Amino acid sequence: MAETRRRLRSSTVVLGGMGVLAAALSACGSDPDRRCVDRDSYDYLNGYKIVADKNCKSSGKTSGSISTSRTNADWYYDADVSRGYADDGTFSRSEAVDRGGFGCSGSGSSGG
Repeated sequence: MAETRRRLRSSTVVLGGMGVLAAALSACGSDPDRRCVDRDSYDYLNGYKIVADKNCKSSGKTSGSISTSRTNADWYYDADVSRGYADDGTFSRSEAVDRGGFGCSGSGSSGG
């Protein structure tokens, strides 16, 4: 009976560990978190004001002739989001991907 419990616990740990590893590796290949923000709305304390996604095209910037709003909207990646503002992120998708995370290749850079 004790051997059955020990084996069961062992296999549970192995299966649980594999699930965590799979989640970490699949997160690496996914797109970074992004928010559509108004580049002209930067506030020193809060960051950039988040606007509706429709203001941002998938390529990044909005086209003045197509967009009906007057925002200078762009995608802002891997930002801290609070009360409708995004801060401490980047406008560069490739930089956001390079930052990596657990299980991801590339350590990013700490610029200077």
